[in-house]
Amino acid sequence: MRVSGTDYLTIRMEGESVFMIDQNLLPFSFSFRECKTWEDTCDAIRIMTVRGAGAIGAAAGFAMAQAYIASEDPEMAAERIRATRPTARDLFFAVDRVYQAGQKSVQAAVEEAQRLARNNIDAARNIGKYGEPLIRDGARVLTHCNAGWLGFVDYGSALSPVYMAHRGGKSVFVYAGETRPRSQGARLTAWELANEGIDHSIVPDNAGAYLMSKGMVDLVITGADRIAANGDTANKIGTFEKAIVARQFGIPFFVAAPLSTFDLSTPTGEGIEIEERSADEVNYQTGPDKEGQLHTIRVTNPGSDAFNPAFDVTPADFITGIITEKGIIKPDNNAIATLLR
Repeated sequence: MRVSGTDYLTIRMEGESVFMIDQNLLPFSFSFRECKTWEDTCDAIRIMTVRGAGAIGAAAGFAMAQAYIASEDPEMAAERIRATRPTARDLFFAVDRVYQAGQKSVQAAVEEAQRLARNNIDAARNIGKYGEPLIRDGARVLTHCNAGWLGFVDYGSALSPVYMAHRGGKSVFVYAGETRPRSQGARLTAWELANEGIDHSIVPDNAGAYLMSKGMVDLVITGADRIAANGDTANKIGTFEKAIVARQFGIPFFVAAPLSTFDLSTPTGEGIEIEERSADEVNYQTGPDKEGQLHTIRVTNPGSDAFNPAFDVTPADFITGIITEKGIIKPDNNAIATLLR
């Protein structure tokens, strides 16, 4: 991750503490939050201090290791960590791996959590390597939510090919959908792209059809929070809409995700639990005043209710290919099963 010319990791564990970039303060303030206990790390996952499939997975693994360090009941801790974000497959993957390692020793749990974080970086780097050829010189890419550096320990998934193409000398333009209600695209993706020096524009979530109908988009790349055995993919709410429009106009729609995001125990997208979050995320927005002080204000009609599903599922038929650390595959049962074997 490159911020003002300096490289960082989104999240790391040092000693008994977990340090993570506070994504709730971005793009207006860049700082790290220290989570001294596994409960602190759980809270950070729940309130989206850390977010993005890969970064959530790393945080969950670190939280499980912290629980072992604190001599907590590992089963109880594992259940509480799993409950923080029920849709993200990487979270469950990391908890299970560190839980099993911790049955041997506390040190084994810590080592496994650190290993998973390193693997997260390697996977994201390789996703960039395999996805970069999809981006021709002068390409215009539409993305949704944030699946860049901040969504992983480093590099990202959907944006990793973009960063690789840019650093390789290609001209790339990115349309960052704002991604209401938390505005991850407008706040996080745009901040990343600005730090990387990539030309981009923030666009309203409902501008995708206009852009694609006018021939202004060459391909769409998004991340994923869980991929079912048949290729159905859960990602931030609004992703399915982008896929529908991309199919209408014959525009390639790619999903980028590491193997840890695949869930063979879930046959189709119908079995993916969709997290429902607080209506406050819809009703309120936070931003700085002229002095730089952050304020939260209501932006919807007082007295009205709000419904806030955090994800939707894009059926495999709408996905051109899935970019993984092992290569690009078709989103179907045979290809996924073969890859995971």
